[in-house]
Amino acid sequence: MEKIPLNNISAQHAEIETELKDAILGVLQRNDYIMGADVKSFEQEYASYCQVKHAVGLANGTDALILGLKALEIGPGDQVVVPVNTFIASSEAVSAVGAKPLFVDVEPQTLTIDCERLAGLLESNASIKAVMPVHLYGHPSRMNEIKDICSRYDVKIIEDAAQAHGAEISGVRVGNFGDFATFSFYPGKNLGALGDAGALITNNPDLARRVAMLSNHGRTEKYLHEIEGFNSRLDTIQAAALRVKLRYIEKWTDRRIEVASEYNGYFSDLDLITPSRVENYRHVYHLYVIRVKNRDKILETLKSKGIMCGVHYPIPLHLQPAYAHLGYKKGDFPVAEAAADEILSLPIDGHLTKDQVLRVAEEVKRALF
Repeated sequence: MEKIPLNNISAQHAEIETELKDAILGVLQRNDYIMGADVKSFEQEYASYCQVKHAVGLANGTDALILGLKALEIGPGDQVVVPVNTFIASSEAVSAVGAKPLFVDVEPQTLTIDCERLAGLLESNASIKAVMPVHLYGHPSRMNEIKDICSRYDVKIIEDAAQAHGAEISGVRVGNFGDFATFSFYPGKNLGALGDAGALITNNPDLARRVAMLSNHGRTEKYLHEIEGFNSRLDTIQAAALRVKLRYIEKWTDRRIEVASEYNGYFSDLDLITPSRVENYRHVYHLYVIRVKNRDKILETLKSKGIMCGVHYPIPLHLQPAYAHLGYKKGDFPVAEAAADEILSLPIDGHLTKDQVLRVAEEVKRALF
C-alpha cells in the first residue's frame, strides 16, 4: 500500500535535484559559507517576490520575529496581541524580548485573528504596543481591517507569514500591510530550505538595517559593533537552495490551489467543513485543514490506510503549560478551543497527483461512515 505523506518533500527535491546539487557545489567551490554571494542574491530576489523593498535572511523564522520585535524596541512592560491558535514560536518571540503575549480568539471561518475582539483589546489596554496577525495555514488575516484598527491606537503590526509564502489580498502580497513580516523556510514550508532558515521583509530601510545588524553581532564592519546583537545569519548553502526553489514556488503553489479545489469538490456533500477563503484573498494552502467530528478516530483510520495527516494545532496556547502563569483557563477562547478538537490537516503539496487526491478523499469518506 502506497503511503501518501502530508508533504512530499522527496518528490519536490527529485524535480530539482540537478539544480540543487549545482547550487550547493557552487558554495563549496567558492568557500563563501558565511554571508556568501547567494545570501545577498536571495534577499534581493525574495524581496522582489514579496513586492517589498527589503528582505533580511536569518537563521530561522523564530529569530526573525525576535529580531524584528527588538528592532521596534518592544520589550519589558509592553504587550503584544497574538492569536491563541498559532504555533508557540509566535508568542515565544514576544516573551524572548521581555514583553508579554496577550492572547486573542479567532474568527470561526478562517481561524485568523478576530478583528472585533482585537479592537476591544486595544481600546481597553494602553500597554499593547503591537499586534501579530498570523496568516494561518496560508490564508491571510484580514489585514485591511487590522490596519484600520491599529492606526486608531498607534499600534505596530507584525505579520507572522511563516505559512503564507506568496499569499495575497487583492493582488498585494502579505508582508506589505504591517511594519514588517517574517517567514520560516523550515523544510516543510511552501518555500522550504534544507534545514532551518528564515527571513524578515519590510519597506522600512532603517528597520531592515537594524535587523541585519542584530543578526550579525551588531556590527557594521568586521570588528566594529554599533550595538550588541546575535548570531542569526542565513546560511549560504540554505540561501543557495532557496534561490533554486524560489524559481518554482509559483508552479508548486498553483498546484496546491488546484489540490484544494479538487478536495473541495470531493467533499461538497460530506458532513465536514472545508477551508474558507475570503473573496479576493489568495490562500496558498500551506495546509489543507478540514473540520470534522470524531477527528481523532478519523485521523487514526487514515493513518492506518497509509495516509499521513496532522493536527495544527491540538492545544491552543492559553492551555499550554508554558503559559499557565498568565492565568488563562479553558473556556476563555471558545472559537479556538472548539476548532482544536475538530481540525485535521490532509496531505497537500505541489506534487500531489489527482489519483492521490482521489484516494485521500475516498478514505475520508469511508472513515466518516
